Amino acid sequence: MPFNDVCPQQGEGMKLMILVTSATSHVSRRNTVRSTWGNVAFRQDIGLAFMLGISKNSSINERIERENLLYGDIIQGMFVDTYNNLTLKTISALEWSWTYCSRVKYVLKTDDDVYIHMPVLLAILDEVVDRRQTILGHLAKGWRPTRDIHSPYYISKTQFSENKYPNFHTGPAYVLTSDIAEQLYRAALNGTFFKLEDIFITGMIANNLPNIEHHHYPQFLNSRPKIEKIRDTCAMAKLAAVHEIKEEDMFDLWKRLSDGLSNC
Repeated sequence: MPFNDVCPQQGEGMKLMILVTSATSHVSRRNTVRSTWGNVAFRQDIGLAFMLGISKNSSINERIERENLLYGDIIQGMFVDTYNNLTLKTISALEWSWTYCSRVKYVLKTDDDVYIHMPVLLAILDEVVDRRQTILGHLAKGWRPTRDIHSPYYISKTQFSENKYPNFHTGPAYVLTSDIAEQLYRAALNGTFFKLEDIFITGMIANNLPNIEHHHYPQFLNSRPKIEKIRDTCAMAKLAAVHEIKEEDMFDLWKRLSDGLSNC
C-alpha cells in the first residue's frame, strides 16, 4: 500500500495515527468506519489504516487488493488472519508504526467494531500533549484468566499459571506514545507468545520495560453498553471509545453526535 500517503514523512507534524485491526472478511465494517468516525483522517494531522492478516481464501485476498487500490488504507501482515493470531496482528501494527510512522505523536490501536468519538479522544490527547513513554486507555486491574474451555478467552494453567493477570489496557482501544512502539515490538518478539494481545502487549511486555507509564481513562468503555445508553446521545458524547457497536448503531451514533442538534 502507499504508506507515504497514510503517514507522510514518517508522521512529522502529525498528531495521531489510527490503526484499526480488522478481519479479512470485514469489508462492510471497514466501510462503516470510513463513512463515520474514520473520516477524521481527512485532517492532515491524523492518519488511519486497517491492519489485516492474509486469508487462506485467494479470492478474499484479491478482493482486499482491489479494496486497497480504491482506498489505499490497508496494511497486511504476513500471517494467517485468525482470532488466535490477534497478537501477531498487533505486533505487525507496532512494526509498521515504528518503521513507517515513527514521528507521529500518538498511535491509537482499536478494532473495527469500536466507535471512536474523536472530540473526546483529541481532548484527552491535548491534556497529555508532551507526555512520553505512556500507554493510556481502560486500565484493567486484577483480572483473572478465563478457565472455561468453551470461551474464546480460555487460557490454560500451562499457558498462564497465576491467578491474576498483570495490569493491562483492554484491547478494543488504547493509545501509545509513538516513542515506545519500537520497544514494545522488539520485546514482544523475544517474549513467549500469548494469544490475548492486550494482556500480552500492554501488560506482560510493557510492565517489564523501564519507565513506561499507564494511565486509566474511564472514557474508554471496554464492553458494549446497554441499548438505553447507546440511545442517550449526551451519555455517549462523554465517551472516547465504545466497544461492540453494530454497524447500524455506528451510523446512528455518528449522525447524532455530529449533527449539532443535541443540547448536552
